[in-house]
Amino acid sequence: MKGIIHTAKGDMTIEFYEKDAPLTVANFVKLAKSGYYDGLKFHRVIADFVIQGGCPDGTGAGGPGYSIPCELTGNNQYHDRGVLSMAHRGPNTGGSQFFICHSRNNTSHLDRKHTCFGKVINGLEVIDAIREGDVMTKVEITED
Repeated sequence: MKGIIHTAKGDMTIEFYEKDAPLTVANFVKLAKSGYYDGLKFHRVIADFVIQGGCPDGTGAGGPGYSIPCELTGNNQYHDRGVLSMAHRGPNTGGSQFFICHSRNNTSHLDRKHTCFGKVINGLEVIDAIREGDVMTKVEITED
């Protein structure tokens, strides 16, 4: 299973870490398949750090109305370039917001504190092109 985040700047193809973060992947997939992410903004963009989206109100304060537990013990819990990780306001408070890392330069302190649940395997240049306010036109899940 893979995901594709479609934007006006291009598409980002995601390979999920299903073995390392099964609950987080299942949550993201469920939200994506329901159309939850379609039309949402990247509300937080910090150069050489992350692009963040998934807030329904575009402020960084919203979510789906529930929380999921962190999954921090898997093998792929390292915040490298292109890694998708759950945003949260404290342990076990993630929901719909996620971020994608620009590089490892300023993200290593997030290792095993935020759940890494996938990685962009095609379209890495799109991460660098995204600006605050850019929209996820559609988030698609493919079964290959």
